[in-house]
Amino acid sequence: MPELRKDPVVGRWVVFSPERQIRPERYKCEELLPTRPEEDPFLEGHEKYTPAELYAVRPNGGGANGPGWQLRVVSNRFPALRVEGELEKEAVGFYDRMNGIGAHEVIVETPHPQLVLEKQNLAGAARVFESCRARILDLSKDVRLQYAQVFKNHGAMAGATMPHPHTQLIALPVTPTVLKEKLVAARRYYIEKDRNLFADILQAERKMGDRVVFENDGFTAFCPFASRFPFETCVVPRKQSADFQNSKDGTLVLLAEAVQRVLRAYAVALNRPAYNMILHNAPFRRSRQPDAWTTIDADFRWHVEFLPRLTGIAGFEFGTGFYINPTLPEEAAGVLREAVSRG
Repeated sequence: MPELRKDPVVGRWVVFSPERQIRPERYKCEELLPTRPEEDPFLEGHEKYTPAELYAVRPNGGGANGPGWQLRVVSNRFPALRVEGELEKEAVGFYDRMNGIGAHEVIVETPHPQLVLEKQNLAGAARVFESCRARILDLSKDVRLQYAQVFKNHGAMAGATMPHPHTQLIALPVTPTVLKEKLVAARRYYIEKDRNLFADILQAERKMGDRVVFENDGFTAFCPFASRFPFETCVVPRKQSADFQNSKDGTLVLLAEAVQRVLRAYAVALNRPAYNMILHNAPFRRSRQPDAWTTIDADFRWHVEFLPRLTGIAGFEFGTGFYINPTLPEEAAGVLREAVSRG
């Protein structure tokens, strides 16, 4: 059974999931080579090799857990957290722990093993985000859970173990420290200035323009002023919304377009690097949670980060929390803008 343990110094929770050690050896490789068809559990017709589906898109109907799908969501066969059981919080001497309750799901984006997200048609890319919305809405009903983290690892250097295009979702019984830091900063800014931090960032970036990569009617993609990694890119909605799962269909189509433009720019300019895509969303709010969350709807805005894995992090970064980035974001954005125009 997985468990969570809290670091008493920095307040960070660590998930211990020993069961993930039994992952097949063939997935542990430095280069993520194409999987042979007989080894790919995400192929159409291989549904019996995955857990039962939780969500699927079948335009022509058909039974669950069979062929004919465009997208499937299943539980991870080697989950970091498990949905079964009670959330038991306890002290272990001086320390705090709790059962590893949560959910770990895989969004299989397409039946086609080489159809990466940026190569899908716009409707197909939007389906991925529609499925994320559906699963977050469902998981938010579970009173044991406080947050759902959507992320995509693409390439071996980014932590992917399967080349078949997929996104993951892990629902947690706690709010992550990284998100808490963003919430606190957004709330402090809102209280001090009576303005939204993310709205002001977008206004500044759009006015200056030198870090903007792409814009459409709903989103602005830009390389952050203090980018931690070369070509790091953030996609932020132009309209205020704290909860991704409240997004309308039209908004998700615009998001899909922005995401595809960023990924195509990476493909053109950086030769398809490994990358991590991370959706930062508001935590689930319920009456039992602290009053500190009460202004989230006005001060926090959901957004998506892209972190190309072009450089590593080492002792200095781990020891200080500082990052050494060899590429200015203005230079990176210029390269990506040109790539957008070509891609």
